[in-house]
Amino acid sequence: MTSKIASATALLATLVTAIFAASASAESVRVLVAEKAEQSWGLEMPPNGHFEITLQESDPGEAEMISDFWMDRSTGQFLANAVEKSGDVRRVAGLALLNVPVPVPTEQLLPGTILSGDDFQVVDLPYGQVGAYAVTSLDHLAGMQVRRVLARGRPVMSQSITEPVIIARGDPVSIEYSKGAMSLTAPGKAISDAHADQPVRVVNLVSNKIVTGIAKPDGKVEIQN
Repeated sequence: MTSKIASATALLATLVTAIFAASASAESVRVLVAEKAEQSWGLEMPPNGHFEITLQESDPGEAEMISDFWMDRSTGQFLANAVEKSGDVRRVAGLALLNVPVPVPTEQLLPGTILSGDDFQVVDLPYGQVGAYAVTSLDHLAGMQVRRVLARGRPVMSQSITEPVIIARGDPVSIEYSKGAMSLTAPGKAISDAHADQPVRVVNLVSNKIVTGIAKPDGKVEIQN
């Protein structure tokens, strides 16, 4: 009797384990389709990109795996064969739209504005609508200066921003020249714009000559020997 009870207990445990294993292996069809879509892009998959899956069936349920998958990248349309727990194969179809998170201005920003993270919100946009030169990281926007008007809710193109101008044309500047222990300074006037550590042309107001120096972060111009 004890042996029969032990055998029955072992059989029940095996059945329970099999049931849980089968349940664990099943996955949402949407998740399986998204995985296949990512695999189809391979190394071309954009960083932080993710797929939004829309199926023709209102309730696609679960499946063990996707046995075959076809997708048109340009439209996102796909066809797939989903293998169910019973082994039956059913055809599923729909759209797999690739989205990427992109920072966009919360309001119109004018040229000359120094950008901060508070000027933007991150939204998901279809990858096909995000240009190759769109800035996709907030880290690459904060502290930059607007060159061209940035429209509210639209991606920022890299050509529309620049490093901040620290010396502008017409600004009074201090010209510094040093060689060894000798150091000279003279008042000057900028005749071109410059970012930090960029060459800038200035007029030496003492000699009335035009010289080229390096714009320093403190607004001074350093003449290099």
